[in-house]
Order: sequence, then C-alpha cells, then structure tokens
Amino acid sequence: MASVLEDPILIRPFKGHKAAVTGVDFSPTTTALASSSLDRFLMIWNLRPQSRAFRFVGHVEAVTSVQFSPDGHLMASASQDRTVRLWIPCIHGESSALKAHTAPVRSVNFSYDGQFLVTASNDKSIKVWSVHRQRLLFSLSQHTHWVRCAKFSPDGRLIASCSEDKTVKIWDAANKVCIDSFTDYEGFANYVDFNPSGTCVASAGSNRTVKLWDIRMNKLLQHYRVHRAGVNCVSFHPSGNYLITASTDGTLKIMDLLEGRVIYTLHGHKGPVLSVAFSKGGEKFASGGADAQVLLWKTNFDTFNYKEVLKQHIRRIHTDNPPHLLDIYPRSPHPHDGKPQSIEIDPSFDVTDTQTIDPTVIDISSSVYFSSPSRTTGSSNGVSTVKDDTSSEDLRYCPALFSPTSPRRRLEDEVEPAVCTVDKRIGISPALDYFNPGAATDFDRR
Repeated sequence: MASVLEDPILIRPFKGHKAAVTGVDFSPTTTALASSSLDRFLMIWNLRPQSRAFRFVGHVEAVTSVQFSPDGHLMASASQDRTVRLWIPCIHGESSALKAHTAPVRSVNFSYDGQFLVTASNDKSIKVWSVHRQRLLFSLSQHTHWVRCAKFSPDGRLIASCSEDKTVKIWDAANKVCIDSFTDYEGFANYVDFNPSGTCVASAGSNRTVKLWDIRMNKLLQHYRVHRAGVNCVSFHPSGNYLITASTDGTLKIMDLLEGRVIYTLHGHKGPVLSVAFSKGGEKFASGGADAQVLLWKTNFDTFNYKEVLKQHIRRIHTDNPPHLLDIYPRSPHPHDGKPQSIEIDPSFDVTDTQTIDPTVIDISSSVYFSSPSRTTGSSNGVSTVKDDTSSEDLRYCPALFSPTSPRRRLEDEVEPAVCTVDKRIGISPALDYFNPGAATDFDRR
C-alpha cells in the first residue's frame, strides 16, 4: 500500500477506434488492454512500448462490452447484433457466437473462476452461460424494461443487475431467484458492480448520481451527486477503498469511500466518458470515450496486491458466513456534494508527452473455431432453462490451445505498415504472445 497520496497521471492515449469506446478491460497480467467500440470492432492494445495493437473483426453491429476471462485465455464481447462472442485472443481470430438474446446485448461478465458468463440485454432478460460447453444454462426475466448491465459477485454466488425499469436487483445464481431489489425513483442505473468484498454494489445513475447499496442490510449507504451529467460506468479499486466514475460530462472522478468524498476530477476525453476500469492490481486504470480514444492512466495514489484479493475471494467461496460488519463502508446515505473541492487534473496541462506514436494496428477477421451444441429451451416462473443433448461431444477447455510456444520472433518485434490485414493462407501460431511473455510465435511459416 502506498504510504503517500500521489496524483494519478495520464500515461498515454491509444487511438485506433473509429467511433465511441464502450468498454475497457485489462488482461489479468496487466500486459494488455481490451476495448470495445460502436465501430463494431474489438481492439487489444499491448501495453509494452512500441508494440502492436490488434483489431478483431466479427460483430456486424456495435460492440457494447468486453472482458477478459480470469486466466486471460478467453475474451468475451457483447454486441447490438444480439450475439455474445467468445474469442481466443489469437492471430487467427477464432471465436464462437452465442445466440439466445432477441435484442441488443448490453454487457458481458465472467464469473470469478471463468466457468460462467452472465449477459444483459434489451430483451429484458439476463442470461447465464456455460463457457466451456458454450450453452445457455438459464435466463432471469423479472425486469420490465431493458437490462443495462449484469455482474457476478466476487464469489460467484450472486448476480447484480440494473435496468431502465429503475431497479437494481440481486439474484441468487444457484437458485435462480431474485432475493432483493432496490428502486431508484429519480432515474435508472446505467451500470452496476460489486465491491471486492461482495458486501456492496455501486450503481451509476442516468440522473447524475452514484449510489452504494449494502446488500446484506438492504439499505443505501452512500449517495454521491458530483457529476453534471449522467454517470455511465464505475470501477472499484481492488482495495475496495476507492471508486472511479465515468460521466457524460466528460470527466472521471475518483472517490475515497472511507472518507465519503471526491478526491480527484480527471479531464482528458473530448466529450462523454463511457467506460472505465482499474487493472487487477489497481496500479493502472483505463477509460474510453465518445472521442474514440482509450486513455491509460497510472493510479499512483494507491496500490494493492491482487493475489490477496483472490485469496479473500477463495476463502469466501468455502464458507457460508457473511462478511464482517467492518467490511461495509461506515457512512450514512446522505448525498455528498463533492465539497471540499477535489483536485482537478487536466493532462493537456499536467502531462508533457501525450504525442506518443500510435501503435501498429493489425486487422484480424473472425474465423469459426468453436462448435455449438444443439439445444432446446423451455421456461417457467420467469426462469428459462436449456436442455443439452450432447455429452462427450461438448467442447472441453484445453489450456494447450491457448499457450503454444515456438522459437521464432515475437509479434511485437515485427515491423509492419500502420494497418495491415492478416493473410489467412499464412500459418501463424494461435496465441498472441503478450499473454505469455516468455512465448514467441511463428510468423513466417507457410
């Protein structure tokens, strides 16, 4: 833990998307950053200097959300084309489309162990999928309007969702039932997420508010009204002590949850900020905006050992005891108006080098890799279940597929034009080696 509070700084911008950036997520090792965009593309940015970026082409409409699996071997994306895609982050662009939603899909989120995927859609449903078998397990259908976001709790036992019906719902994932619902009569939540200990959820409101709800005591803990426009996204620091928010007012704000106040206001995007995420260790965070830029920031004011976070989550999985009361933020639910004034950080004044050369971008078209088992659907009591008639033919998780090695040169060591397209006739090793820093790839083998 850092002993001295230091200001966050902008490390660099990433430019390559052609439209608004809707989602950002760090790989588990924080060596790469994924982003989704209204331009229909996913991009993976290598965070090492002078390295390539990869643009994944597969969705036919805007991509609304992206996330790496906990081990970094897969990447999931949601799209307005009504599909969810599972990608192997590889030069061949292998992906599998999961189809069950009947309207645009808003969000995608892996469970802590990577075995399950939860998605939210404008069809008013939440769907939970088996990642390894790539089949729909069940649907949750009690929302009465578009579902904007759905997230697993850190231990995977709960699901939080928010909808334009102005509710935030908490679901028991095992029993497939809604166990609690919070109503915000002032507006709906655009985004919801659990804190690292799983005791609270934060909601980002279209009515400019950020709220923290205690899911054990069923009450509002903190209420911030510090933005001048709707809040689009939030992200908890791994320590659980800080929350960063992204708003249509063009700013990011960092809140000290223990003190109950805003400590930083960050400028940098030209227009609305749509997405934000801390890295797994909290040492970096990234933001995406309507200006089609991804900004990479250095946290500075705090660091946290992500291994300790994982240990805490694992311990919670093996016990039914609720978290200790001290895990809950000891603050009253009165609105925080942002006073005393937060520190304003504007990279155009505070950062000298924002003119870093944009990375080389390689276009990767999707190719069919996975096979989807056949399925039939049924529903009762607002919960839809899927029966699968396959057994040994089901796709099994095979780590060897994701971590091949070879003695040849690494991808980022190659010199290419600013944008190039991969020739499918060239045999290229399937893994992008920045997920396995010790690996290299065969680039020229035919």
